Amino acid sequence: MDIKSDISRLVKVFLEKKFNLKTNEIEIQNTKKDFDGDLTIVLFPFYKDLKKDQISSLGKDLGDNLLSNSVNINSFNLVGGFLNLNISDKYYLNFIESIKYDIDFGKLKKQNETFIVEFSSPNTNKPLHLGHIRNNLLGYSISKILEANGKNVKKVQIINDRGIHICKSMIAWKQFGEGKTPKSEKIKGDKFVGDYYVLFDKIHNEQKKELLKSGVDKDKVEESTQIMQDAKNELKNWEKNDQETLKIWNMMNQWVYDGFESTYRLLGVSFDKNYYESQTYLLGKDIIKEGLNKKVFHKKDDSSIWINLDDEGLDEKLLLRSDGTSVYMTQDLGTAVQRISDNENVKGMIYTVGNEQDYHFKVLFKILNKLGYDWATSLYHLSYGMVDLPSGKMKSREGTVVDADDLIYELIQNVKETTESLDKFKLKNDALSHDDYKSIALGALKYYILKVDPKKNILFNPDESIDLNGNTGPFIQYAYVRIQSILKKYNSEISINKEYSLNNKEKEVLKIIHDLPEVIKNSYKELSPALIANYLYDLVKTYNSLYQNFNILNSESKDSTSVRLLISLKTRDVISTCLDLLGIDLPNKM
Repeated sequence: MDIKSDISRLVKVFLEKKFNLKTNEIEIQNTKKDFDGDLTIVLFPFYKDLKKDQISSLGKDLGDNLLSNSVNINSFNLVGGFLNLNISDKYYLNFIESIKYDIDFGKLKKQNETFIVEFSSPNTNKPLHLGHIRNNLLGYSISKILEANGKNVKKVQIINDRGIHICKSMIAWKQFGEGKTPKSEKIKGDKFVGDYYVLFDKIHNEQKKELLKSGVDKDKVEESTQIMQDAKNELKNWEKNDQETLKIWNMMNQWVYDGFESTYRLLGVSFDKNYYESQTYLLGKDIIKEGLNKKVFHKKDDSSIWINLDDEGLDEKLLLRSDGTSVYMTQDLGTAVQRISDNENVKGMIYTVGNEQDYHFKVLFKILNKLGYDWATSLYHLSYGMVDLPSGKMKSREGTVVDADDLIYELIQNVKETTESLDKFKLKNDALSHDDYKSIALGALKYYILKVDPKKNILFNPDESIDLNGNTGPFIQYAYVRIQSILKKYNSEISINKEYSLNNKEKEVLKIIHDLPEVIKNSYKELSPALIANYLYDLVKTYNSLYQNFNILNSESKDSTSVRLLISLKTRDVISTCLDLLGIDLPNKM
């Protein structure tokens, strides 16, 4: 039993015996740095059930009781409604010794619960960009965090491989591509197709201007251009299984899939299963028929199918167009049902999708609930903010989006140039490998994005992300490499004296290491890798302070050397564990 659980148990026993007060809510916090103590019990919640004279003596009586009943508590002090406890050095020394060989420290044992995590879910009309990077990094990290909490995780994506946006790229290629291919043009497949999506919009805008000049109503011009009509006809041909249309569709999609796979490998993410909108929308149509029969949905005079969610504080939502073609909601219904049927003991499904789709997922979850699917209450939308660069917002149609590949390769080059310009690098002339530069660059990118609360927008600054002195991935990675260097110089078994008196720096590092299991649990509860990243920064900052103020290998005594080496060893292990949860690799040297 850890110290917080033990104290919580003792507080419950005290309150019940002393005041006949039963409670499960014992709030224990880490003591704020400006106060004396290690752990703090918040007393205010108990006041409502006690008399005035009981309240006035509660803190001292509880402190005395804890001192008498716990060998781990040395002293206490009261500050208002906060009882600050000083935990014994021996407790932390026993703790660090107990986890010395535990490579899974902080993680929970595997349970028989499956969680499905959806992320990436790109359209096959353009390459992955900076926004997709945040999506992929969040989804992959959340998958790792769920696994660390004992869950069986299935990483999936729904590939949006059909619809008017796909047909726009197809029509542009058919009309202006002249038979060119990614291979003939030496261009990555997804980039190649994306260029035709941008070309479609350029032609569409030119044709809109001509229509406006000819007197067409500005409210009708968007749907009236020739190239837009061609795209709509292409979509109808696709839904009719026109063989020539399907042939081009399959060919262009494969170009994009090859490009996506290359980016995923570069980014270091993977999936257990791909779902395709072109397949799941058919199941979605069947579900809509079922909903009509159950009178959950209704058909309008033009044959379009809707659901009215006014009673849920939402509005009316289109589920099937009047011409029978599907919308996003159609395939999302089919995909959800298909995924549940594909997996056993599903306890939750997490959709990693930007916050512009908040309303969509509220509606999706309500519809599935109204259709009677009992698992609908276990669906979660991991909503996240947008990512921009200092140069401004990105727009896919205008071709101003920063491709994921370009950004990563530029960052790798930036890391290489920055590293090789450092004086210490020039003196050592010890070149890093391409893999090291790649690990540092991707560590910079991933950490910079994941350290921010998912709900917040991000302005990604590439130069700031690789700063060795800030709250960055390279700062964390460098601490790991430095600790590895220290440990290589000490080849003996590390054995510590449990009677050793810790200094403040040593104890602070131990207290942070001790918190890892709680941080991993909370990052799952809040679906936030930012908790892991910021915990890690706090750990490394605190360890660096120990390193800068006290010798590790050549310390004042054998006992202090042993304790600091063990603290270094476990700091290294915790860094490795946390970076793995963030999907970040470690370089061999820096």
